[in-house]
This record gives sequence, C-alpha cells and structure tokens, in this order.
Amino acid sequence: MREDVMYLASDSLKGRATGMEGEKMAADYLVKRFQELGIQAKGEDGYFQDFIFKPSSNPHEEASFATEGSDGTETGRNVIGYIDNQASKTIIIGAHFDHLGMGGQGSLYRGEEPAIHNGADDNASGVAVMLQLAERLKSVENVMTNYLFIGFSGEELGLLGSNYFAKHPTIDLSTVDVMINMDMVGRLNTENTLAVHGVGTSPTFKQLLFANNDQGFTIAEHESGIGPSDHTSFYLEDIPVLHFFTGQHEDYHKPSDDFDKLNYEGMEKITQYIYNIVMDLDDDPKLAFRKTKNESEETPRFKVGLGVVPDYLFTGEGMRIDGISEDKAAQKAGLQRGDIVKKMGDSTVTDMMSYMRALSAFEAGQKTVVTIDRNGERLEVEVEF
Repeated sequence: MREDVMYLASDSLKGRATGMEGEKMAADYLVKRFQELGIQAKGEDGYFQDFIFKPSSNPHEEASFATEGSDGTETGRNVIGYIDNQASKTIIIGAHFDHLGMGGQGSLYRGEEPAIHNGADDNASGVAVMLQLAERLKSVENVMTNYLFIGFSGEELGLLGSNYFAKHPTIDLSTVDVMINMDMVGRLNTENTLAVHGVGTSPTFKQLLFANNDQGFTIAEHESGIGPSDHTSFYLEDIPVLHFFTGQHEDYHKPSDDFDKLNYEGMEKITQYIYNIVMDLDDDPKLAFRKTKNESEETPRFKVGLGVVPDYLFTGEGMRIDGISEDKAAQKAGLQRGDIVKKMGDSTVTDMMSYMRALSAFEAGQKTVVTIDRNGERLEVEVEF
C-alpha cells in the first residue's frame, strides 16, 4: 500500500487534477495494478469509462457534465475492474483517485505561488486499500459474490465520476448488495477511531460492523447515506452504502498531504476490517435498503461561530475541540484543543448536533458561559460572539 501511495502522491503526477495528464497517469497505473492482480476489465473501453465535463469558472458552482465537442470541456476517466465469480449478487468497492492538482477550487493552501497538492490521504490512501482488497478477494475461492472495483474520477469536482457510473453502469445495479467507499483512510488516530457513514442504509449494518470489529476500532457511526463522497451517488440509486473515513487533519486539501504522514499500519487494519465485512456478507441474503435522513439538511443555520474545528471522530459525550482559529471567540476566551464542550448557556451539549443547535441560538455581540471538560476538570469560561 505504501508503494501505491508513493506513486499516486508523487510530484510527477502533479496532484492528479481531473482530466489533466497526471490523473491520466494515475488511471494508467490503476490499469497496470488491476492487470497484475488478474482483475478483468469492466469499463466501456477496456478498464476505462470516460465522461465529458465542463469545469466551473465560478468557485461557488460545481463542474457539470457536457456533450462531446462542447466548448471548454475536459474528459474524466473512471477505472473499473471486476472479479466475476458467476454469482447473482455483486459488491462494489470504490475510491476516488483524482485530487486538486496545483490547488485552485477547494484548496485550503494560502501560499502565493501554486503548489502541487499530492493528496496522499485524499485519496491515494483509499485507492491503496481498494487495491489491497482486490488482491485478497482475487485469491478467495468458492464465494457467492462478484466484486466490482472502481477508481472514480472527478470526485473533487462534485462526485462526477460516481454520478456518471451510477447513471451508466457497466453491470446490472439491481444485483448490487452494497457499495463500500474509502475516502481518506490514511490517518487512523491513536484512539483507533474509524468513522463509518451509511450505517442506517440497511437494517443489519450495525450488527455487521460490531460483529467484525476484531481490530478494536472505536466506531463513529453516521446513519445517513448522503455525504461529500462517492457513496452518495449509489445511495441515491437505493443501494445500501458504507463509507469509511479516518477524519480530517491540518494537511487536508493542502500541498503538505504527503505519503510519509500516513499510518500504514492503520490502513492495514482498515483493510482487514472491510475484508471481514465482505466475507461475512458472502452467504447472506441480499441486503435490504433503507432510506435515511439527510443529516446535512438538518444542520441549523448560524449567525455566529465559536471559531473551533470540531473533532468529528469523538464518540464521547459533548463536542471535543480539534483546532482553534486565530483571533476568534474561542481563542479569546482561552479555549484549547482537546477541551470538551459540555454546555453553552442553558443548553447541554451531548454531541455535534446538540452543539450546533446550541450555537445557532446566539447572535453577534452576545455573551454566554461555556462549560468545558479539560483533562477531567470542569471549567466555565465566558465567550463573546
């Protein structure tokens, strides 16, 4: 996996921007790896599935599909491999291989000169895990499931590649049992916390995740099948989805997301966990699909901000702070990374949603008392928004 990440996140690929030469080199690399593993082609042109899109010149708008010959278009390229076990059901295992190129839309880099965004965690890590799973699943005999592996293009531009495949599938989607997505799985933390999204999209997923957790992960469960990664395109086709994620970090969408910062032992544990889940599903009946609430639509609107980065992998009670923004309310009040917010004014904070509801009640200029847990000690601080 380290070798896969080192190549995909090397400067020679110049950040793998969708449609650019570096991304085409990454697509060719995926084909080579599939061929080495004995994974057959299942695209529209060998392993490839191309789509035409028009990049957006407006930073607030996403790119859109276009027709061939239109002005200002580019070509994205999914890479699709298949293990045909002559079965009646199929599991899709996917990860996007595009990234931000030299920066531009989506970049959090604030340097004056363009810089290569290598995207080791985002998402060479997910591609490496996908390839490792392909290698393991190719050697399994007497199974009752086919496996489709997809390297998605255009994820950073608005899930273009997965959206295109879902609308132009190269297999019968009615045979798909589950779509498993890996996006940023290279930074497993010291608490062994793994976020899994889509847990509510099939009734058996909670038990499935619990029963196969031999690695002792702390699972941060998220019910919704809607989210900012490629699993969403399949959920919208009424397919159960599971999306694996080890959390954001200070190198996210910056040139510093490099191969030497990944936790490869953690990636190995995640690979084994997903493999166990896939094997557990093999002799089960086809999974039932269940719609979930769109958690992003339930998010309250804010007039103010606390000026913190929440720890989205925290599974305890409250909202743990993972980062502090300069010159914002939290820093001025003396809040620190690692503090756990327990109460804001009269509102008890038990999780991210209750934190956001509490925050949405305040307006600029108001003051309130925030109760925090700092290393086991309860403190009260006054915050002015």
